[in-house]
Amino acid sequence: MPAPSLTTEELVATVCPKIRDLGWAFFFAPETLAKGQELGLDGFRFYFIGRGGVLGDVEPLVVSSAFGYFNPTLIADMWTSAKEIVAPRVAARAFVEAGAEFGRAKLSGVAGLEAFVAAADAVNDAADAVGLPLYAGAKAEPFADDAPARAMQLLAVLREFRGSTHLLAIRACGLSDKTAQFVKRPQDAAMFGWTDADDFPEITDDDRAKWAAAEALTDQLVAPAYAVLDAAGRAALATGVDAIEAVLSAG
Repeated sequence: MPAPSLTTEELVATVCPKIRDLGWAFFFAPETLAKGQELGLDGFRFYFIGRGGVLGDVEPLVVSSAFGYFNPTLIADMWTSAKEIVAPRVAARAFVEAGAEFGRAKLSGVAGLEAFVAAADAVNDAADAVGLPLYAGAKAEPFADDAPARAMQLLAVLREFRGSTHLLAIRACGLSDKTAQFVKRPQDAAMFGWTDADDFPEITDDDRAKWAAAEALTDQLVAPAYAVLDAAGRAALATGVDAIEAVLSAG
């Protein structure tokens, strides 16, 4: 018996968490770190200027506002020091290409990849980038033509779509990005540059309720982009994400 067709809401609930986890799979892969080293950048600096370089040669405050969650002091240090070595747009193109190369290395044997790419392309084409500068910048970059490379790039850009939308929803629901970070991932505080325990916010039940409301609002805001898919497209996206997850989880 064939599996029942997913509704748009079920599709969003099913694939978005997986896209969040898969879309950054290449960020700190050895091959990506090597590409950064060719530019004279360590992995962390390549991450910041490579991911944020789509914004152009901007001030650290702009990058901080688009990324969210990180201590602005950390972003300012990473961005400024990286920019002294390589131009942001050059780093961005190298970062996008790193995603393509990772896809070619890891995803070439994934079944149904062409159908997944077609579905992901349709979602990305339909996604509204207004108010989402980091997603808009990532969306504007050129994508590879071959399916394995394009699949990885689309995972990354759709991750930026929901991530940027979630940052917008957090603010709309009355949370700061810093508070939201401590609601969701307090164990990662140091990685995001929050090292002074005296500066850690005290999380309340009201904060948790606002974060849950922001999650629901995010799903509502991204749903129209996923709604362009018909039943076959929804199935292709969901099964493709599962197949990619299986391959990347296996190493």
